[in-house]
Amino acid sequence: MTRFLFVCLTLLYCNSAAAAGNLLLISLDGLRWQEVFSGADPQLIGHPDYVKDADTLKTLFWADDAQQRRSRLMPFLWNELAPRGVLIGNRNNNSPMQVANPWFFSYPGYNEMLSGYADPLINSNQKIPNPNITFLEWANQQPGFQGRVAAFGSWDVFPYIINSERSGIPVNAGFMSAQRPHLSERERYLNELQPQTPSPWSSVRLDVFTYQYAKEYIRSEQPRIIYVSLGETDDFAHDGDYSAYLHSAHRDDAFIGELWHFLQQQDHYRDNTVLLITTDHGRGQTADDWLHHASGRAVQGYLQSLSAFAKGIIGSEQTWFAAMGPGIRHQGELALEKPAELSQVAATAVQALALDPAAFSRKAAPPLQQIFE
Repeated sequence: MTRFLFVCLTLLYCNSAAAAGNLLLISLDGLRWQEVFSGADPQLIGHPDYVKDADTLKTLFWADDAQQRRSRLMPFLWNELAPRGVLIGNRNNNSPMQVANPWFFSYPGYNEMLSGYADPLINSNQKIPNPNITFLEWANQQPGFQGRVAAFGSWDVFPYIINSERSGIPVNAGFMSAQRPHLSERERYLNELQPQTPSPWSSVRLDVFTYQYAKEYIRSEQPRIIYVSLGETDDFAHDGDYSAYLHSAHRDDAFIGELWHFLQQQDHYRDNTVLLITTDHGRGQTADDWLHHASGRAVQGYLQSLSAFAKGIIGSEQTWFAAMGPGIRHQGELALEKPAELSQVAATAVQALALDPAAFSRKAAPPLQQIFE
């Protein structure tokens, strides 16, 4: 019995050590579960208000079968991650996921995603330092992880969401340039190119810069926890440009695939990295409201500009999640007995690193245990 117990404990330790390597968390702002699980929306891909060249868009992304459409839109997610990982959020397959916060927009969603619980006082997108401790900040204080956590975002509010001043985590977001002491040649070129490249928005840069800055930092610094937030999908949707929204989702899928393949080429990351992908909120379900996202409470307060939708935007609370890597089940889509919540992502990330979710936060929602082997 003693020898049996020793063997079991040894195996448990080895399995924990295998899962305790590195983490890549990626969020795609406001990308609906409908496109993730069914591809291009049939009511939007030919809509004259949202698409200028429907024939070309359909050539790229349309198929009568929803599974073919989703593979055309996000080939890495469906051809590589799905067979070797898990996905949650397909409401057509008894797999609902939703936010826990009462607002259904970005800062509350990101706080929930990273801190593990909804804070009703985070009720705007204003640049206010987050009073809550994210799992990134907590992990940055754990043995073996100090100084090995980094974040990159297209939206310029991320230094506040992650509270970079308090947490000490390097955050490159918005239109920030790379600021490490010894920059690579590529980083210097990105620093030159970024201000010369017009963005359609004043607070969100193009995702290609977020991706490239993240990749170069990883190459040089080899952080153990990397958070990358891509933002174009939300802003193109707000602009009512469904074509650009689809193209952005397709590019972001390619960025994720390229980054994953890059990690697998590095000894430090190969077969020792968990990939998690999710979103901060959903959006409307119809041609009239897919541009927007807000709860009824948000419409009555911070998002009064959406007062035409007095009850809020139905569907904007709906989210999704995907994972692959050591310790993650090879199951594809998971059916759920009860809805998953965005608040569970933080503890899930902690557990994927073989750290203790209870030590991280007593307030955080529990991990998504069903994704683990």
